[in-house]
This record gives sequence, structure tokens and C-alpha cells, in this order.
Amino acid sequence: MFTIALTIFTFIVTVVLIMWRPKGLNVSIPALAGATLMVISGAVSLHDMKVIASDVGGASVTIMATIAMALVLESFGVFQYVADFLARLSKNSGKRLFWYISLMSLLMTLVFNNDGAIIIATPIIIILLRKLGLKPHQQIPYLLSAALVDTAASAPLGVSNIVNLISIKIIGMSLATYSEMIFVPSMIGVGVLAVLNYVVFRKKLVIDLKQNRLSKKHKPKPGNHPFGPNFEASPAEIQFETPSKKQKLFMTNILIYVLAIRVALFVGADFGISPSITAVVGAGILLIWRWIKMGTSPMDIIRKTPWHVLFFAFGMYVVGSGIANVGLNSWLVHQLQPFIERGWFSSIAATGIAVSLMSDLFNNHPALMIGTLNLTSMHMSQMDLHVAYLGNIIGSDIGSLLMPIGLLATLIWMFVLKQYKVHISWAQYLRVTTLVIPPTVIATVVLCYAWIRLIYG
Repeated sequence: MFTIALTIFTFIVTVVLIMWRPKGLNVSIPALAGATLMVISGAVSLHDMKVIASDVGGASVTIMATIAMALVLESFGVFQYVADFLARLSKNSGKRLFWYISLMSLLMTLVFNNDGAIIIATPIIIILLRKLGLKPHQQIPYLLSAALVDTAASAPLGVSNIVNLISIKIIGMSLATYSEMIFVPSMIGVGVLAVLNYVVFRKKLVIDLKQNRLSKKHKPKPGNHPFGPNFEASPAEIQFETPSKKQKLFMTNILIYVLAIRVALFVGADFGISPSITAVVGAGILLIWRWIKMGTSPMDIIRKTPWHVLFFAFGMYVVGSGIANVGLNSWLVHQLQPFIERGWFSSIAATGIAVSLMSDLFNNHPALMIGTLNLTSMHMSQMDLHVAYLGNIIGSDIGSLLMPIGLLATLIWMFVLKQYKVHISWAQYLRVTTLVIPPTVIATVVLCYAWIRLIYG
């Protein structure tokens, strides 16, 4: 009884501290402290720790290497180049800019991952919007829509979210199988979310950007990038000019290389090469390329990489295992088993709703961990297990967006906004997400079921 009480208390305190973050507390600290108490209480054994370390390790390395690649591209000026490109494409139309920013958010998550994309892209979007003369309240539709698309876009590819990577390994699903089953329906689901965002925000979008050009006295001051205190985002860095042919060629080559590494993650996995190895090699080559071209050693990238994400993931998975071990897993199995046995649609819908609710209550890291362990204890066939798991992903990557605490990426996003003195309250956030997230989850569940029926009969 003492173990159960201490485990539940530890879980609640851990989640509260992550939500509250007193005095800017790093989220990895309560996660690791909670994990330590879970071990002390006996809810998590040393054997469990070894299994979790094995499951989390490779996924964490892959994500860290991908974020390092994103940082290198930032230092090359790739994202400023993209900002320039978006400004030119918008042709002074705020509505057109809305769609281009949403598209950029989608592509950045697909090419990198949701945490890295939101950390890199958010400052770029803020600077772009300020340079275009948008006032703080005018920036909210673009920033909030971009954040929602960014995080939801982690569903189509297993390598776009650390929790996806970890849970995929637990259930024994390959990256290729994952993409085959969920890429198409979840991409359409992200499109549904983008359309719903537009419907909600259409009357608040700037019509003519030319009339909103930023005056000199309102130019943004250098901000602190969450990767490190030395980051400076001066408005002078964004010059809306047509790039030279040499610059275009360089940026094209860089982007082709990054895309090739992304493809290599899947191809290598089919030949037994761990995605973590491919990601590290790809990041290493890019760091050397940068060293040769710019004469800058990799040390700054190593310093800026948010290593706390690794510790946060490990800690939350230990906490999730603890709460599952003391009875939550058994209770969920009992509640979900009847829905799982009714068929694929019921299975996807039930697991999707369950993980969505858990994610919005205490973050998607422990929620997906609990949901995945729950499925593996039901003794289903491999096909039924994989189909039910699709609901877990929908709940973890899309349903979790209903509340700001649902994802680490959203918490990071709010931190970045605070650094740039952009205020979006929980009330503003919820007024949008309560309208767009539930229908997006429902649409994606239906699409997943229809797609699975189409390709598997």
C-alpha cells in the first residue's frame, strides 16, 4: 500500500512541477527526481530501468542528432533563407503567408522532428512577422497555427517524435511499416487541422502586409534563443532580397543532403542499421562540412543541443512505468479490452481517446508509454497490435494538443514565446484547440481505419 501511495504522489508532484515550472525550472529535473522516487518506492525495478534505458537510448540519440543537424542549418542561414522566401512568396498577402508558414511548419517537422522544428522555427517566424510589421495580437494566428501544425506533423513519420520512436521499438514495429500504416491518413489529418485553423483565424489575418511594415522604433531587439544565451535574432538578419545563384545552389545542396539522410534512416533500418547510427553519421558529416566552410568547430552546436530532452524522456518513461506497474495498466487493459475486441475501428478510436485524455492530463510522454505497455499486455496478434497502436499515435501526437501541457514541444514553444515577449494565454490557446483538435482527432481516426481497410482488406 505504501508503494502505491508513494507512486501516485510522486506521479502527481512530477506532473505538477512540469506544468508549473517554478522559476523556469528545467523540465528534466522533476522528471529525473520522479524517476528516482519511483525506483526508491519499488514501483520500478532495476531490470525495468535497463529495459527503459535500452528503449529510450537509441531514440534519444536519433532525436538529438537530428536537432544538431537543424542547428547546423540554422548557422548556415538556411532558415533565414526560408523566411526570406516566404516573405517574397506572400506578395503582401497575410492569408497567403498563413498557408506558407503552415506548410513550412509541416515540412520542418517531417525533415527534422517536432521539438527541433518548433525550437528553430518559432524565433524565425516571430522575427519574420515583426519585420513585416505585424503587431503582437496580429502574430498570434500565425504562431499558434504553426505550432499546432508543427506538433501534429510528427505523426506521419516515426522519426519525427522521440515518443514515437521509443514506442515503435516497444511494440516491434519497423519504421517502414509505421509509415505504410499511418503516413497517408495522418498527413490528410494535418491538412484538416490546417483548414480548421484557417476557418478559426481567417477574420484575424492581416489582409495587406504592405500596410503593416514595421517602423524603425518598433524593430525587435535581440532575443535569447532557447538553445543558448549567445543567440541573437536581429531584424537586420532578414533581408527580403532575391538570393544570388551561388546562395541558391548552396541552400539547395544542403537541403538535398538533409533529405537524403532522412531517407537513409528508413533504408538503413531495412538493412539492420540502427536509425541512431545513420542520424549520428549524418549529423557528423554536416558538422564537418560546416567546419570546413565556416571554420567553426562543432563545440557550439554541442553546447546548444538541448540534452535535457534526453533526460526528460528517460525520466518520464520511468515515471510512466511506475504508475503503470502499480495498477493503472491493469485497469486500462480491463477498460479497453472490450473495445479492442470489437474490431479495428473501435480499437483505433478507443486507444486514441484514452491516450489523448492521458496526454492532456499529464503529458504525452508517460501517456504513450502507459498506452503502449497496455497494448503489449493484451496478447493480440501482431496486426491487431499495430492497428490499435495507431490510435496511440493519434492521441499522443494530435489529441495531446488540446492542452498546452500535452507535449514537451508545446511547453518549449510557450517558453520561446516568453523569451520574445509574445504572450499567448492558456485561455487563448484553449479557445482555438477546443474547436480544432477534437474534429481533427475524429477525422484522423476515421481516415486511419479507412486506409487500413483499403491496404489490408
